[in-house]
Amino acid sequence: MSSLLDVQNVSKLFGALRAVTNASFTVEPNTIVALIGPNGAGKTTLFNLVAGGVVADSGAIWFSDRRIDGLRPDEVCLRGIARTFQIVKPFAGLSVLDNVIVGALNRSSGIRDARKYAATILDELDLGPKSNFPASSLTLPDRKKLEVARALATRPELLLLDEVMAGMRPTECAQLVALLREINRRDGITILLIEHVMRAVMALADKVIVLHHGEVIAQGSPEQIVRDPAVLESYLGEDSEL
Repeated sequence: MSSLLDVQNVSKLFGALRAVTNASFTVEPNTIVALIGPNGAGKTTLFNLVAGGVVADSGAIWFSDRRIDGLRPDEVCLRGIARTFQIVKPFAGLSVLDNVIVGALNRSSGIRDARKYAATILDELDLGPKSNFPASSLTLPDRKKLEVARALATRPELLLLDEVMAGMRPTECAQLVALLREINRRDGITILLIEHVMRAVMALADKVIVLHHGEVIAQGSPEQIVRDPAVLESYLGEDSEL
């Protein structure tokens, strides 16, 4: 089985700062993969490289056996990759529904089709009753779900989630974990997520990739990763709660 996403020896410098160094990993179809590491490890830079927000200095990125590094974000989205952002910024002056319609127009035949699909996505994320609320009125957990809804509305094959559980209570995290599992199982959407909530990582991920100082230092199942000495030293710590 060929990989859905194949990142090959990718590096990115910002001036004298080496944000990512020769990073290589694969994401298989229909899996959930977690990208973890300390703050400043280069995780979001890697997301930006995959999503087209920045261009790699070296290396290659392949998606569905087609090279995508160097494409603009809108071109990457049309290929089938959608992403969320760590700092959520909905269109505050638009309704919740209209925010999702913007994403749905990516692959819809027109506004009516986009509206229908957006409403379906909002129902799946339990945001349907708030469809006509202004996006600015939502709580942080609902804004996070709206961010996921906007990305899902583009009908991606690969969904990149950047710390969607940050700032959520344990019960809210558990609800989102169940939702992401269902999206992966029912819709066959592959998920690559950056996450610091290790309970969520352990519950969700088929595979974990650990980044430290811009380098991939470990890859494997969650059970393997939490026992890896290098990971324990650089990130989890001996007293980490799992």
